[in-house]
Amino acid sequence: MGQKKIVIVGAGAVGGYAGAHMVQAGEDVTFVDPWPAHVEHMQKHGLRVTHAKDVPEFKVPVRAWHVTDAQRFAKEKPFDIAFVCMKSYDTAWAAMMIRQYLAPEAYVVSLQNCMNEETIAGVVGWGKTLGCIASSITVNLPEPGLIHRGAGKGGAAHTVFRAGEVHGRITPRAEEVCRLVAYADSAKVTGNLWGERWSKLVTNAMANGIAACTGLTGGEMLKSDPIRHFSTRVGSEAIRVGQALGYQLEDIYHLPPETIARAGEGDAAAMTACDEQRFKDSKRTSSEQRPSMGQDMQKGRRTEIDFLNGLVVREGEKVGIACRANAVLTELVTKVERGELKADPRQITELRLN
Repeated sequence: MGQKKIVIVGAGAVGGYAGAHMVQAGEDVTFVDPWPAHVEHMQKHGLRVTHAKDVPEFKVPVRAWHVTDAQRFAKEKPFDIAFVCMKSYDTAWAAMMIRQYLAPEAYVVSLQNCMNEETIAGVVGWGKTLGCIASSITVNLPEPGLIHRGAGKGGAAHTVFRAGEVHGRITPRAEEVCRLVAYADSAKVTGNLWGERWSKLVTNAMANGIAACTGLTGGEMLKSDPIRHFSTRVGSEAIRVGQALGYQLEDIYHLPPETIARAGEGDAAAMTACDEQRFKDSKRTSSEQRPSMGQDMQKGRRTEIDFLNGLVVREGEKVGIACRANAVLTELVTKVERGELKADPRQITELRLN
């Protein structure tokens, strides 16, 4: 068979983290990224990975190219596996760019947030499309050439990566993806890619947009009762939409989805259970960790709000569920992004939703 040739399109937080571990394990990995300073730093100094807790840092020399250098791949052996690790709004062009450098039997894996498999399949076909969820990975790219994880490894306590086929069958390809991401942390093959995807979408919907429009870290958001309860309501709406769409949802924040859904609808016992679990989970992550959309807002980058809470609203409309909290949050983040509002906790604490 020979060693598989792997390309990672997007060497940001998740792509860089998973890819650096693959390189460390001796896999044949090429990185392609659109940020020139990051690419140049990787070419000269390699890629460094650090953790907030209990894991020694390491650095690996990597093969990294800027997207404008991608045409050089035409002179090389084609790639067997492509991981797309770009922001959702960059999925289509990234898939289109790498498609022409893939071997006949190659496949493309969405290692991203949100629901991007359909976009990738539109470019390479459903038969070449797989998905992989990175759950509670809490990584960021604070400077060129440095990936930092605001926690330790999930390990046995929490399965971080869930790889799967769009049709739900367990295949050698899905097992291969699982083997590759497992260098970075705990991984499994799932027969429930869509349920896993929507569950991860709910998790992101509950934190990302709120961090973006309040300017708060994960720890600060959790400490505020009105913000935490608004987060639960956002999650509750998203869960109800997922259920109506027929997805088999997995645990969200280590809670049964129904508990979060009922908590957001005002069930006091469910709210207590929800709060207790969120505080318990928070002990495993640095309180300074900022959800990725909060990081994007700080860096002046475009957010994925339309692919997260905006998607929940649009899918809700299709099944007759009004998602008021998600709609309000989408609008707030968009306004902060455009500079029409300032990121401030009062954007949420002073909301009057009924």
